[in-house]
Amino acid sequence: MMKKILKNFFKFFLLLFVAGFIFVVFANYSIKKSTEAFLYDNTSKIPQTKTAMLLGTSKTLSNGYPNAYFTNRIKAAADLYKSGKIKYIIVSGDNSRKDYNEPEDMQQALMQQGIPQDKIFLDFAGFRTLDSVVRAKEIFGQKQLIIISQKFHNERAVFLARKNNIEAYGYNAENVNKYAGLKTNLREYLAKSKAYWDLLFGIEPKFGGDKVLIP
Repeated sequence: MMKKILKNFFKFFLLLFVAGFIFVVFANYSIKKSTEAFLYDNTSKIPQTKTAMLLGTSKTLSNGYPNAYFTNRIKAAADLYKSGKIKYIIVSGDNSRKDYNEPEDMQQALMQQGIPQDKIFLDFAGFRTLDSVVRAKEIFGQKQLIIISQKFHNERAVFLARKNNIEAYGYNAENVNKYAGLKTNLREYLAKSKAYWDLLFGIEPKFGGDKVLIP
């Protein structure tokens, strides 16, 4: 009797694992395929929009060294602004601790690149990519948007934005070399699956807030 129970349990676990694997593969393929036409690597070809959104990440790594993902995103945002393709930038990131503030770090870095402070809007509740893209529409009133991050992240962000009726494009910041970014890229496979899951079940941002007018 016990052997039969264990055998059935093993079968159930195996089926669950296979179903999960298929879902991860499908979600990643679907997101990549549906967004490839909306991602750009240079400023000359990307459509002109009023506003871009820069997705947050930590300024430094846990060892104290500069985070190349952060540095490359700041450069991409500055290049896009200086090309004349955008007028304003929403910096959206995590501000869940007193000693950790992605939006202000990004704002300061952009200002060091010559972007005026009054052209930068801060979203302190961008705890997840879903939160950032939905808040760009619901809080900041943007129905057309360029999203700035690395390509693997832009795929997910543009997918979520377009599924929430935002005319979104992705401007790809330079990626980090494959070895340095291995953990991040592996985590992204699961993140894309979670994005698909959130979409299927209608998950909404954690926080709302007052409307912010972008001229």
